[in-house]
Amino acid sequence: MSTITQTISSTGQATATPAGKFLTFGLAQEEFGIEILKVREIIGIMDVTAVPQMPSYMRGVINLRGRIIPVFSLRLRFGLPDKEDTDETCVIVVDIGHEVGLIVDRVSEVVDIPADAVEPPPAVGTQCQTKMILGMGKIGEAIKILLDVDAVLSADEIEQFTHAEVLDA
Repeated sequence: MSTITQTISSTGQATATPAGKFLTFGLAQEEFGIEILKVREIIGIMDVTAVPQMPSYMRGVINLRGRIIPVFSLRLRFGLPDKEDTDETCVIVVDIGHEVGLIVDRVSEVVDIPADAVEPPPAVGTQCQTKMILGMGKIGEAIKILLDVDAVLSADEIEQFTHAEVLDA
C-alpha cells in the first residue's frame, strides 16, 4: 500500500513524501512509477478508436469488457516523440476518479519504495513542469520518477474526455 509520509524540510516546512508500492514502467530510456493503489489492471495494446478534435496525446477510446475508456499516450503527454507500438507496449488502466488508460512502452515491476529512498522533484524549470512528479525514488543505483497520476491529466481534461466527446464516439 502506498502512503504519504510527512517530513520536515530544511526550511522548516512540512512536506509530503510518497512511500509504498509502485508499478514501474518505461517510456523511452526513463523509468517511472505510479502508486499501485491507482492501478486497476494492465492490458496489452488493443484496437483504439480515434476521437475527433482531441489533443494529440489522446490516442482514443477502447472498449474494455463493455466499458468505454479513454486512452492516452504518456509519451506524447510528456513531449516525447511518438513511436510504433511493440509487443511490450501496454495500457495501464488507472482510477483517477474515472478509469483511463495510459499507454506506456513497457511495464517493469512492482517495487516497494520506503520514504527515506524518495527525494523531492528537482528544483529546475517551473512548478508546472514538476507538478506531476511526487518524487524521485532511489532503488539501488537506479532512479524511478514517481508520478502523481492524478496530476497527469487535469480535472477539466478528464471531464472533457469522459463525458460528451468520448461517450458520443
